[in-house]
Amino acid sequence: MSVYKHDYRAYTGKVTSPLARILVVARYGFAEAWSSKITIGLFIICFVPPVLALFSIYLANNPLARALVGKGLEAAEINATFFLVVLQGQSWLALVLAAWIAPRLITFDLADNALPILLSHPISRFGYVFGKYIVLIAMLSVVTWIPGLLLFVYQGYAAPQPWAAANLQIAVGLFAGSILWIALVSILGLALSSWVKWRGVATAIIFAAVFVPAGIGAIVSAVLRTKYGFLLNLPVLMFQLWQRLMGVQNLVFQHVSIATPIILMTLVVVCLLCVAMLNARIRAREVVRG
Repeated sequence: MSVYKHDYRAYTGKVTSPLARILVVARYGFAEAWSSKITIGLFIICFVPPVLALFSIYLANNPLARALVGKGLEAAEINATFFLVVLQGQSWLALVLAAWIAPRLITFDLADNALPILLSHPISRFGYVFGKYIVLIAMLSVVTWIPGLLLFVYQGYAAPQPWAAANLQIAVGLFAGSILWIALVSILGLALSSWVKWRGVATAIIFAAVFVPAGIGAIVSAVLRTKYGFLLNLPVLMFQLWQRLMGVQNLVFQHVSIATPIILMTLVVVCLLCVAMLNARIRAREVVRG
């Protein structure tokens, strides 16, 4: 039968749910992220500090172990400051991990002009981006709040006195602070990667987007003698927010203390800018001007 004699009609079979389509994007995103040996190496490095923190908790709660290691060894006190240091270290490692993984999730699709093909399938732009976002959320959670809460549980178990119930704010603050940081660096990594077709350049731009404005903010604050120049300094903002969430006294940056609502508004503005960048870049068609 000739082609023109065929009667074409719409598909009437079973349709997968929108969530299932998003999970397909996420599944292939996980496969792409783990296809590099560098990803495996970074994950191994990310688990070194929690192992050292676990050893510190063991020493702090076991007098016999401290005696075997050395009489002069003073174990660190396990308190909110200890978990703040753990959170800060894991968050910086999460930034490195996001700077490596995020470009692999998007730049390859852009370089191969695959977005028109992908978005021609029954999946929306939101579903495509959210599927990539799930990959980063899951992988960064494994190196931030999950090991942090496991350390908290172990400290509650190993402490000779009831400790977990009296320090529940540490666990809540650690979880909330980790989620805020993960959400920020994930959307930032995807947004910046969507505008660059070279993975190495995208990784460098992600680091630059965090540290270059921080330097500019420090200069503005020094010249104008105002603390609000530090609104460009995401590390300082997040550190102050982590301190307040976990109930730690202001250890550093006392002279640049910024109100919590202003910090949250700044983070929201950054996320909205990233969403606008993704909305402008993730398209089902590409306009070529010649």
